[in-house]
Amino acid sequence: MKTSLKKRIDHAVGKAIHDWDMILEDEKILVGLSGGKDSQVLLNLLFSLKTRAPVNFEILPVHIDAGFEGSFAKELSQFVDNTYGNLKVEYTDYGMIAHSKENTENPCFLCSRLRRKRLFEIAKEQGCQKIALGHNKDDIIETLFINIFYAGRIGTMKPRQSFFDGALDIIRPLSYVEKKDITLFGKMFELPEFVSNCPSANRTKRGEIRDMLEKLYKHNKHIKGNIFSAMSNVATDYLLDTKNDRYSKST
Repeated sequence: MKTSLKKRIDHAVGKAIHDWDMILEDEKILVGLSGGKDSQVLLNLLFSLKTRAPVNFEILPVHIDAGFEGSFAKELSQFVDNTYGNLKVEYTDYGMIAHSKENTENPCFLCSRLRRKRLFEIAKEQGCQKIALGHNKDDIIETLFINIFYAGRIGTMKPRQSFFDGALDIIRPLSYVEKKDITLFGKMFELPEFVSNCPSANRTKRGEIRDMLEKLYKHNKHIKGNIFSAMSNVATDYLLDTKNDRYSKST
């Protein structure tokens, strides 16, 4: 079972990388390492891929410490240094800023934005062309519903997204991998998991969406796959017309 799981995940990761041209020759890839199971599995798979991939690429693991009490940055750094190579740790106060009295409505959004901005800066400083994040298939589906319910728009995270006129890309090699397989992989290969010390970790909008979707998945095993397929099979003629659409049809 351990071998079959590894093959299944390797195939899904390889397909995502191929479909979206995620890794090119001689690129340097910054891997955002939160300490959770998703990013741990991503780092493990990329280092494994590096030994057999037809292209050469470098990996730079980076952890952004948000500044909460009970930081696990030193333990994470020790594990990564001993297993893969040097981990770059950035100590910040982003979590404290995001949870300040002036920002009570959506601390997760601000914290994520600050950490993402710093990753962009580090990537530029270190000469990285790509930033690899551990978002998986379930995350992409959940983001679609978060945007619909809370932002009033249809959109999600893409497996590969370009920024700064193509100077830097975010890639998500786990885009075709389900969260349950990532969890199982982490357990089977005994990867350490460093539990989030964020005070908002267990009360997020994403958690609410995840609970809703899990109830739907239990009733029909095809729902998850159908939602994922629908995001690349959009019937634009059957969405509400914009003002410009109406004007163009009447002329």
